[in-house]
Amino acid sequence: MAEATAATQSQLAERAFNGKLLNVNLSTGEITVEHPDESLYRRYLGGYGLGARYMWDRVPRGADPLGPENMLGMFAGLLTGTPLFGQRWQVVCKSPLTGGWGDANCGGDFGGVLKLAGWDGIMFFGKAEKPVYLLIENDKVELRDASDLWGRMAIDTEMELKARHGKRASVATIGPAGERLSLISGICNDHGRLAARSGVGAVMGSKNLKAVVVVADRKIIAQTPEVLKMLRANLDDFVKPLRDFFHNFGTTGITAASALNGDSPVKNWGGVGILDLGPENAKKIDGATAINPKMEKSYGCWHCPMACGAESVESSNPKYPYPRHTHRPEYEAMAAFGTMNLMTEPDALIYLNHLCNQYGFDVISAGATVSMAIECYERGIITKEDTDGLELRWGDPDCIVELVKLMGERKGIGAVFADGVAKAAERLGPEAAKYAIHIGGQEVPMHDPKLQPEYYTTYKLDPTPARHTQYEGNRRLGRIPPAPADKTQYHGRGEHHKAASEYMHVVNAGGMCQFIMMAANTANIPSWFNAVTGWDMTMDEVMQIGERIANLRMAYEIREGGNPRKRAVPPRVTGESDEGTRAGPLQGIKLDTETLEVEYLKACDWDVETCKPSKAKLESLGLADVAAVLHG
Repeated sequence: MAEATAATQSQLAERAFNGKLLNVNLSTGEITVEHPDESLYRRYLGGYGLGARYMWDRVPRGADPLGPENMLGMFAGLLTGTPLFGQRWQVVCKSPLTGGWGDANCGGDFGGVLKLAGWDGIMFFGKAEKPVYLLIENDKVELRDASDLWGRMAIDTEMELKARHGKRASVATIGPAGERLSLISGICNDHGRLAARSGVGAVMGSKNLKAVVVVADRKIIAQTPEVLKMLRANLDDFVKPLRDFFHNFGTTGITAASALNGDSPVKNWGGVGILDLGPENAKKIDGATAINPKMEKSYGCWHCPMACGAESVESSNPKYPYPRHTHRPEYEAMAAFGTMNLMTEPDALIYLNHLCNQYGFDVISAGATVSMAIECYERGIITKEDTDGLELRWGDPDCIVELVKLMGERKGIGAVFADGVAKAAERLGPEAAKYAIHIGGQEVPMHDPKLQPEYYTTYKLDPTPARHTQYEGNRRLGRIPPAPADKTQYHGRGEHHKAASEYMHVVNAGGMCQFIMMAANTANIPSWFNAVTGWDMTMDEVMQIGERIANLRMAYEIREGGNPRKRAVPPRVTGESDEGTRAGPLQGIKLDTETLEVEYLKACDWDVETCKPSKAKLESLGLADVAAVLHG
């Protein structure tokens, strides 16, 4: 058990960070408290900014991602727990899915409650002898036996731990997928919000850590009259139509249109929305008319001013029995299981989203894996004998539901696909590899880069590959050069993409939600940070923080033997294969990948062959110790 030194309420109210981190050695049971210097927060903010610094410093080169030397870090963002747009937290680790840098971003209430309990982050090392969970009650911290929880679904585990420790407890937990070390598993909180990508759930499972439970007495950090006045003024400055759209529909509001305009991949990236799905079927998965009528109330993450989520009524369909208060599936789930698989049954989509949350699956990876399985079945690579009689067909909700359950249980054909498409291709052989749509081991998100070229560069070259949330060209920030208006012009995007990517590092490390930032006036970011820290940051310093985080994440990837430039990108994604571009809005489009990659790398001052950040760049960002390792 650890007892932290409590600061007074008035001291804590003056700033957004607590200045306290937890170190938990699961092998020995030792729990220690760490007090970072304030300068560390000013240089890295929080979230995976802090996480990147600690990963570089404390995880030895070449560590096994599923071994005891790997770190599982949970870090709240700088603004998380404050009134100023902070809802999110991040998980960092060496990824067992990609073999290099790994992180996952999550909403819900866990990040805010962790900060309110007095902690900015938790770092887990080692491996417990038997299943355990960490209980944090403000300054009191201890490990408890979780043997009776091992094997339970994620949401069920959360409800049980809330019954033990009170309704105010916030729980981050893995489901059976994480326990069984599925490489596409995540960490669940708030009965269905997932830190989903990079295989972070498998790392948690490898440590025999079932859950983290946090109980806090405080309500909100840095809630001074001045901060509340700033909050009201900034809420008035929101782009109201955008805020209303997200509040009413969440991201499901774009599903039907995206299925037809070339944004959503179709049939494992080998189809065309207007041909293979069609306008009538797209209407069946429209957020407003197909999904919202099955919802009971709006839902928001911790103190969110937008509240873009919703919770369901109880299912009336016994084939797809999701309970009351199931989260509305968001766009990535709707597209991954819907448009990708030509499946348009709304109840099945809600139920599949619920199943993924219960098992702890990343919905992007799970839906993409189902698509690969169906195509392999269709092409005879796997047969009815391999599937124990399960017929895998496009558009069939029953077979998709059954396959996800088999993946979650690692049974039969589900065991082949339980770790995602790259591992499935290894198990099935070279003929299956062409239907495994991944980059660097991670399944590609539901946004086609042929419609938005920056996604291609992000998918291939970001240290954590195939991530759509690492780019957003925010116009109100005032610091991102414009991109060419013509989506088929590939020259001249490097500087724009560099700034847009570094902006997203600030958003993520700051604990801010990307959707809120789309509506808010992001030119105020320095003012937000300063109001709850007492700093005097300028926008130049803010953007330099984003650049510092970008370089440290890439440095870690390079140190661990990665080279994003050498990652293969499936031809269906780039347009080199015309299967998805034979008709429709993307007809004939083929990305100029070389121009996109080289201009971005040059803008970042990263080597165009190895992606290694230059020595001068690292030193200019105060990363001389990192430069010494990479450059000798």
